[in-house]
Amino acid sequence: MKKRFKYIIYCIAFLLFALVVAERFFIPKKPILYPNFGIEIPPGYATHGIDVSRYQRCIDWEQVSKMRDRGQRISFAIAKATEGTNLTDGCFDQNWKGMKEHDILRGAYLYFHPNKSGKAQADYFMSKVQLESGDLPPVIDIEETNRMSDKNIQKSLKECADLLESKYGKKPIIYTNVDFYEARLGEVFDEYPLWAAHYEQCDAPKVKRKWTLWQHNCKGRVNGIGSEVDFNVVNGNLFALKDLCLE
Repeated sequence: MKKRFKYIIYCIAFLLFALVVAERFFIPKKPILYPNFGIEIPPGYATHGIDVSRYQRCIDWEQVSKMRDRGQRISFAIAKATEGTNLTDGCFDQNWKGMKEHDILRGAYLYFHPNKSGKAQADYFMSKVQLESGDLPPVIDIEETNRMSDKNIQKSLKECADLLESKYGKKPIIYTNVDFYEARLGEVFDEYPLWAAHYEQCDAPKVKRKWTLWQHNCKGRVNGIGSEVDFNVVNGNLFALKDLCLE
């Protein structure tokens, strides 16, 4: 009788353990709705940020910095600075100044055209953006092929990335969607921090390599911004993000 009782206890304990493991590793957790932000945010992430450009028009960064939704806030923001070799985002200067004034960890990105000189695009970015200690390293946003071969895309992008790394002493962050990364870039850029765009996912972007930032939604709402805005999370916490910053 005692042996049978112990056997039942062991079985119950094993089932409970199996349920805990299943919940932790196999059962996807549901996104959490943040009413003020107007979107669901993947669970398990503590550091949230946005990326902006002239499409968000004039931004009141004081309101952005003060906004809270269920205890969460906007901790970082990345603003478009340049595109190609001769275009500067019309709102960049205002955004760059506003993020610093209101203690939002800031970053700047260049929108990359693979059919143009990587060196020229890096030079143009550096002429328009004054990165400081505590800022994120430059971000290279690459989303299109411009009818270039994968080899030429990689060559031009590497040229740009090398020049930025030489200037700032940190590898730039590569932003792209997960399909573009795996189809066009792959292992050549696996040593660079990855900012992966992948929407409508429950817990993480579906990319094989390690990622640093995840753009998970493009329809967020934030006080001080009059239109929808992209939302991002950090793979880790704010300290992990600060470790990337310029010294």
